[in-house]
Amino acid sequence: MERQTEYRTGSGIESDTERRAGSGPGDQVIQTEDRAGGSDAGQSHSKAGGRNKMGRRRGFGKGYLAGLLTAVLILGVVWGVSGLIHQIKGGDFASGEISREDVEKKLDQINALIEHLYLYEDEIDEDTLINGIYSGYAEALGDPYTEYYGEEETAALFESTSGEFSGIGATMSKSLDDGAVTIVNVYPDSPADKAGLKEGDILTEVDGTSAEGQDLETVVSWIKGEKGTDVELTVLRDGETIETTATRDLIQVQTVDYEMKENQIGYIAVSEFDQVTYEQFQTALEDLEAQGMQGLVIDLRSNPGGSLSTVTDMLKLLLPEGTIVSTKDKYGNTEEITCDGSKMFTKPLAVLVNQYSASASEIFSGAIQDYGIGKIVGVTTYGKGVVQQIVDLGDGTCLKVTIAEYYTPSGRSINGEGVVPDVEVEYEYHAEDPTADNQLEKALEVVAEEIE
Repeated sequence: MERQTEYRTGSGIESDTERRAGSGPGDQVIQTEDRAGGSDAGQSHSKAGGRNKMGRRRGFGKGYLAGLLTAVLILGVVWGVSGLIHQIKGGDFASGEISREDVEKKLDQINALIEHLYLYEDEIDEDTLINGIYSGYAEALGDPYTEYYGEEETAALFESTSGEFSGIGATMSKSLDDGAVTIVNVYPDSPADKAGLKEGDILTEVDGTSAEGQDLETVVSWIKGEKGTDVELTVLRDGETIETTATRDLIQVQTVDYEMKENQIGYIAVSEFDQVTYEQFQTALEDLEAQGMQGLVIDLRSNPGGSLSTVTDMLKLLLPEGTIVSTKDKYGNTEEITCDGSKMFTKPLAVLVNQYSASASEIFSGAIQDYGIGKIVGVTTYGKGVVQQIVDLGDGTCLKVTIAEYYTPSGRSINGEGVVPDVEVEYEYHAEDPTADNQLEKALEVVAEEIE
């Protein structure tokens, strides 16, 4: 089977990457975040690394590094409620055995050796080296979810977190076999749609520059841009070369797809939990209800997570009165998000999950399972039971840091364990019929039996 990596044009990052926050850089806020990181959760980061190609290409002298790793004051919001958390003062990277002066001396020593000995002196980017200090400091914690983001990474992160981006409204993939960049989805009424692009088109040039041999991330970066600007695209369709121009616009990511299956069973697939997802999910529920839905399957397979406030708001459309999720931080402080039960879903329900369903997906499936209002179908989920906050450092960069562990309504932690399905079924690929989906068939069967 052809292996592909999907990117959404306009975001500059993979379609399953983190999508958090909603404020612009410099707003000095903390955003509560809950999403699995790393390729093991079916996603990866497209990192600009904060690299400024126009950065200074000279050494940085003694004293320049002083204070690089000092702490910042943090103001923020928790669980979507504005308020002062606390001010962090006196943060110091020095330990009992290593002083601040020792650290600065070692950095100056390393820098001096690089200046005098490093072969590729012309390629030294001072800004990249400094960002490497910050990144390495966070990475040394050994926590895969705590991470420093440079300016370009932060800009991409904040751009993508709301579920809206400026681009042409097309999803692209690159074959790992022949390197072809193919358009795999065109959003209806998007700039790509208006420009005549179609699913299956092979992208060959962007603004006259060949896409051959380029990383998919690079090609996407050429296509993304400010709303109202044009991008010239050349595609190959059925052996014919077609040139067209698309005018970039603000695109809302479609994170929810739905349809009515046989036996009046509704089907809702949620790809991630963005700010736009709640409204899309609510619309899907209401439309399916209007069509006479008798049961429902919610598909969270390969959903890496997303906004904590979004997933809890969605669960308020389904759960009875009680706790949705609770968290505990390093100080033992606990927080609870509750539901009043006014919109409890009472029809037969199944939630589909797999090994790539993580974070917010596990909050969702864990709550459904604990209250017994639906069956979990598939395989054991990823097992990310910790919550991160994204901290704007005030200079266009940010730190994503693990701040709490979460617990399902019954009080269980799924961190490192995952949500074990009520009905276990492994996915089976059928070469004769690649569209066959035995897991979905089982979920539909479970709901159908309850309807009867």
